[in-house]
Amino acid sequence: MTPVELSRTVLRAVRRAVDEGELRVVVPERALVTVPGRGGCGDYATNIALQLARPAGQSPRDVAEILQARLLGTDGVTDVVITGPGFLNISLGDTASTALVEEILRRGIRYGHAQGPSTDHLMLVCPREVRAVIVMDALARILRSQGAAVHTRCEGELAPEWVDILGVGVDHRPSRPMRQTRPAAPHIPVRPVPAPADPLALGRDAARWALLHPAGHDRPRITDEHLVQRESNPLFRVRYARARTRALSRNAADLGFDAVPGDVGHDASGPSSPSGSSGPSDASHVSHASHAITTLLADHPRTLAQAAAHRAPDRLARHLVTVADAVLPLLPVVLPRGAEKPSAAHRARLALAEAAGTVLAGGLSLLGIDAPEHI
Repeated sequence: MTPVELSRTVLRAVRRAVDEGELRVVVPERALVTVPGRGGCGDYATNIALQLARPAGQSPRDVAEILQARLLGTDGVTDVVITGPGFLNISLGDTASTALVEEILRRGIRYGHAQGPSTDHLMLVCPREVRAVIVMDALARILRSQGAAVHTRCEGELAPEWVDILGVGVDHRPSRPMRQTRPAAPHIPVRPVPAPADPLALGRDAARWALLHPAGHDRPRITDEHLVQRESNPLFRVRYARARTRALSRNAADLGFDAVPGDVGHDASGPSSPSGSSGPSDASHVSHASHAITTLLADHPRTLAQAAAHRAPDRLARHLVTVADAVLPLLPVVLPRGAEKPSAAHRARLALAEAAGTVLAGGLSLLGIDAPEHI
């Protein structure tokens, strides 16, 4: 069961409770499922009970218990635990991570995007300042990924080099009057702390990262550190991790196997120790790394939704760094070593690595940054 399918399952539980008279609420269009927070458990959690409690005239805990009874026993759901004031923590069993990887590989870089348009129609407006223009451009991409209809406007003419080098553009310019074809959209001002120096010398990708990675209220640093090809550079780690996943796919093809989502754990033909014998430390390493990665990949849709809701592209940038740092330890054990033959575990690890690379590529694309296949 994928997060999208689980969301639908939760909504069906709500609808059944309404139909049977236990809840008197309007069934929402969407049930947000995320990775469990602190104190949570299971594979996913939802706050749907807290969302429905007030309109239902019941406590969140009572609503959670009503939904828990309907979710338990649902195909694919192995356990439902209520934590805190009424969070539903849902366990999906051993197939949860496999379904997640399958969904990411199926949807590609659009994983985490809204399935359809929303009712939001927004006009982003920024001053004629390079960081504001870059942040507005990235924010528009993220909002559109969540289904919003977005238009952008700068209070002054864009510098030609911003367009040519940084790849920005706006829908409406001061020299051109706006045509009203529908009710006026809410104006959202985009005014981050200005850049302290001209970022053009960094080039498109590094300049955009330098301006987007810090929070909007933080002063960005425009230095050559964004160009260094070392682990100290977060942008390098993100792009390197993406390139490594693509290299693994090419190397696997040379060895005659491809990615198949499944159990990444240790098996009879799994990874060997450097001496050639299998070791429990390898299995522990793979299990720990894969759990960290799948948790972050499952959280990607929520990260995009939060970046859109809070008008904060920096949330996406920091999320990509976390994904990259999580996937890099897994990569050395994806391919067979020595005389090993490719196993089901190797195919599953490759699928997980490809899923992580897909999320990194999709996130970089929303920030307007290239995701190279070779570094």
